Amino acid sequence: MTDLTTAKQMLGELIGFPTISSDSNLDAIAYMAEVLGRAGARVEILRDESGQKANLWATIGPQDRDGGLVFSGHSDVVPVQGQDWSRDPFDMYEHDGRLYGRGSCDMKGFIACVLAMAPRLSETVGDRPFHFAFTHDEEVGCLGGRALVEELAKRPVRPALALIGEPTLMQVVDGHKGCCEYTVRFTGTGGHGSSPEAGVNAVEYATRYIGKLMQLRADLKARAPEGSPFDPPHTTINIGALHGGTTHNVIPSAAMLDWEMRPINDADQAFVKDAVAQFIAAEILPEMRRLSPQADVVTEVVGEVCGLLPMPENEIRDMVQHLTGANGASVVPFNTEAGLFQQLGMQAIICGPGSIEQAHKPDEFIEIDQMAQCLDLIGKLAVHHG
Repeated sequence: MTDLTTAKQMLGELIGFPTISSDSNLDAIAYMAEVLGRAGARVEILRDESGQKANLWATIGPQDRDGGLVFSGHSDVVPVQGQDWSRDPFDMYEHDGRLYGRGSCDMKGFIACVLAMAPRLSETVGDRPFHFAFTHDEEVGCLGGRALVEELAKRPVRPALALIGEPTLMQVVDGHKGCCEYTVRFTGTGGHGSSPEAGVNAVEYATRYIGKLMQLRADLKARAPEGSPFDPPHTTINIGALHGGTTHNVIPSAAMLDWEMRPINDADQAFVKDAVAQFIAAEILPEMRRLSPQADVVTEVVGEVCGLLPMPENEIRDMVQHLTGANGASVVPFNTEAGLFQQLGMQAIICGPGSIEQAHKPDEFIEIDQMAQCLDLIGKLAVHHG
């Protein structure tokens, strides 16, 4: 059986686990653990507080050595509800050189390639170990990745390199923006619409908050650093959803706002957060509480995931460029877990099979040729790194 045949078979198994972020991923993690265990890896399953989600951390090679290479991927997928699929999204099928199914490119295709090559990695490993990091809940704030990095930070042994296999058509990517998501709840007091000054209109204060965000959006454009590689070149703010009110003539007592920021650096993230906090404390809350001492504005951090900063020195970038013949590295607009590994002190890149254009869409697919290219890269890394 060829590596490609094995990888295709494993991808079918992985797609068969409906690991939507709202559901458990334990069966899929158990499958990955079994495959890696058979290849000689030492496997840890790290459950979250609910017990229904887990990260997998595994090592082939010496357990007590710094300097290893991490193959990283997330196990969760986005929902299929409301999408028009031609066939069952959790039953992989092959057609015209493509493998279809939810998660095929984002990012179970990469995980299948890594699992298929685990025996080869075990045969070639030397002084520098190979690690495997398969996480939960990347699609909803990189919850598993953040938990895993916090756990790894407590340990004495630190990997040096990380390859995150998000779909890039096997192109080398060494930079992307961060992703910060927030839900803000406004609590006011209701009343009859004929006397709007008698209540605290939660929707009105939410819209004023949005106005502040729009002001900051303009400020961020002016803060774009010269030579920024990103498109757009500055930190962005997006208003995702505003919920509140019931009908025309009732003062709404509650509102909920969802918004996100994509920072290009830590300074912009701090600039926005500080400005918003000052606006709430100095303007919005005092006004709301003049009429209702119970009025409040509460911000929930859904997720704050750092970006991946292009670095002058990056061993894994240079290694993969050499092994694939790539002429250089680029940046992407989407967010990944790569920045988390970089924050931990690793040199990291993103390079994986499939196109991000297929991710999250109905009839998601991955080209079989992309998987073949990924297997070839992993085989070369097995020799070059091991």
